[in-house]
Amino acid sequence: MSLLVKICGLSTRETLQTALDAGADMVGFVFFPPSPRHVSLETGRDLGRQVKKRALKVALTVDADDATLDNIMDALSPDILQLHGQESVARVRDIKQKFGRPVMKAVPVASAGDLAVLPGYAAVADRILFDARAPKDATRPGGLGTPFDWHLLENLALDLPYMVSGGLQPQNLAEAVRITRAGGVDISSGVESAPGVKDPELIKAFIRAARATRELSVR
Repeated sequence: MSLLVKICGLSTRETLQTALDAGADMVGFVFFPPSPRHVSLETGRDLGRQVKKRALKVALTVDADDATLDNIMDALSPDILQLHGQESVARVRDIKQKFGRPVMKAVPVASAGDLAVLPGYAAVADRILFDARAPKDATRPGGLGTPFDWHLLENLALDLPYMVSGGLQPQNLAEAVRITRAGGVDISSGVESAPGVKDPELIKAFIRAARATRELSVR
């Protein structure tokens, strides 16, 4: 199985087209106002139409209520809902049942103890995204461009598909996959020239590097 590549935080037609043409498997749209990558419902609707089933559409939300998710479903009709907040196991289950979409739950990682939540989420989610834990003073979740210790996942026993994110670059991508055996990689700030500003050349370089990565028992 080939390595899945997700380009997240896309917000313009031009950079979305670059990601699609370069062969991204998943394209992510952020619906979270504090983020510099936040898109409005109308922009999400426009970008969603542009995808035309060339990649899976992923809606990233952070502790969104049902009304917000309803609006996102109407605008983007995402293929996957990415829950990047502090959603409980019960909330993940409820969202999956109510909205009828596969759910990817982000799990922030800084130490081995952070993996204790995995059994609960693995029972209800369709995919796990391991991301670096945000600094204590951060205003939004995510590693904000910094990697976590990939060796924490080195002997991970998880039947569920999973991806890694946080501080990835073309230069360290192969090492991240080799250590974690992740089936997919997710990048956002690593392909930007400024916060929220995607760089087409960086997008293409990252996807090229991902395609060149040898398959290392990915799952």
